[in-house]
Amino acid sequence: MTESTQERRDAARAWFEQMRDRICAAFEAIEDSLQGGPHAGLAPGRFERKAWDREGGGGGVMSTMRGRVFEKVGVNVSTVWGEFSPEFRRQVPGAAEDPRFWASGISLVAHMRSPLVPAVHMNTRHIATTKAWFGGGTDLNPTTAPIAEDTAHFHATLKAACDRHDPGYHPRFSKWCDEYFFIPHRGEPRGVGGIFYDTLDTGSWEADFAFTRDVGTAFLDAYLPIVRRRMELPWTDGDRATQLVRRGRYAEFNLVYDRGTKFGLMTGGNTEAILMSLPPVATWP
Repeated sequence: MTESTQERRDAARAWFEQMRDRICAAFEAIEDSLQGGPHAGLAPGRFERKAWDREGGGGGVMSTMRGRVFEKVGVNVSTVWGEFSPEFRRQVPGAAEDPRFWASGISLVAHMRSPLVPAVHMNTRHIATTKAWFGGGTDLNPTTAPIAEDTAHFHATLKAACDRHDPGYHPRFSKWCDEYFFIPHRGEPRGVGGIFYDTLDTGSWEADFAFTRDVGTAFLDAYLPIVRRRMELPWTDGDRATQLVRRGRYAEFNLVYDRGTKFGLMTGGNTEAILMSLPPVATWP
């Protein structure tokens, strides 16, 4: 491994950890800002961090919070390395030639107390085998009827971030998101979309890393205003019942189809961290 390769990996890892710290601070500030609503009397939530080591190389840190706005949110970072198992090598670019890999990333899922505040997912990652690439994205998951204003804001913010790098990114990655976050056995989307990209290698590592950083920054700009608009609005028992059913759909997708879940389990990652994405409570009618 060349010095420049190590420098790039160190830079990617450092960014994912910095992004984790920014997101955790912003979410804790949301917890502090709650003035009304049924959970305003509860103490503001705070993130708890738990480090873990991976047998075979690397590890990560789980950051989880159960608060009065965020019913359950996890912001995990990990950096792992080793060798892919034989059955996994042909599924990953560059691994058939050499099973060794290195991967670092941030993964976030937030399930909200208010049914009027959408759940959300975001992750960005850098993976290296004999090839190296970036991937990630974010998608919005309303648990009651989608609100057009929120959907439009979320997509517009992501489009602006994409357009700063390539005007073709948003239509391509938005379509990819719609196709990826779809539940085939239900015949329905998981949410209202966002962006999703993988194996991004334009030939300029610096440009691809800059885009990936902008995706993380844009996530906060896309999501936080929605939380603030909706978190203190009144909701009904019927809203809560609908929310729990939608959470069941979320769990189905992540357990059956999600690539990140499969990647983490097949590379010996921390099971608790991998399944952090599952909601705290869900129902199936």
